[in-house]
Amino acid sequence: MTSNTQAPAIILVEPQMGENIGAAARAMLNFGLTDLRLVAPRDGWPNDRAIPLASGADVVLEKARLFDTLNEAIADLQHVYATTARPRDMIKRVVTPNGAGREMRSSIDKGEACGILFGKESWGLSSDDITYADTIITVPLNPDFSSINLAQAVLLVGYEWYQQADDTPQSVIRNEERLATKKELVHLFTRIENELDARGYFDSIMNRRPVILANMRNMFHRFNLMETDIKAMQGIIKGISRPKKKDD
Repeated sequence: MTSNTQAPAIILVEPQMGENIGAAARAMLNFGLTDLRLVAPRDGWPNDRAIPLASGADVVLEKARLFDTLNEAIADLQHVYATTARPRDMIKRVVTPNGAGREMRSSIDKGEACGILFGKESWGLSSDDITYADTIITVPLNPDFSSINLAQAVLLVGYEWYQQADDTPQSVIRNEERLATKKELVHLFTRIENELDARGYFDSIMNRRPVILANMRNMFHRFNLMETDIKAMQGIIKGISRPKKKDD
């Protein structure tokens, strides 16, 4: 058996339902994970019930490998992580999915194969299963309700793995608009200041004028206004600056 050292293997230990295997495969492919290993699935393998829940992640199901024992499933791996929400009476390193993602990226960059164990839907991994792992992954959850299903667990860990190599900007400018220039911002500030002067806004608080204007400039700079935002603001100021219409 050979491993794919480009991404961690997802190892489902004694999964009970084909539907859950399919949902887990769907979660895997969202994050580029295709090495699915099944250890003694209750209903056997292949399982037609997995196909609808995979929602097109057929490549994962087609490549899935079946093993009789956990030992066989992890034989080619060098780092094994076990997912569990319950405290265990054993001495093991415990990391979050984020921490595991960073560690696995580092290991795989060195050519070292990694895998992640997920237990059966009803009870998770047994204590014996976990003895085969180097590290435990525990997801920080609401302590009053920490129940997640198999596919959700795969999704959470897969997401954190994927994020370690994702270079998508944290914020994206929509519709390829450009940010406002400082010249446009200064023009907007000046117009607001002139309109406030024209209405006597500062007459009774002249000593606070510099502070108010500075706060206004700081506030607008935090907004990262776009070119169209400036035009919209100019239109609003123009509208509220017009004399009020007299009633008929």
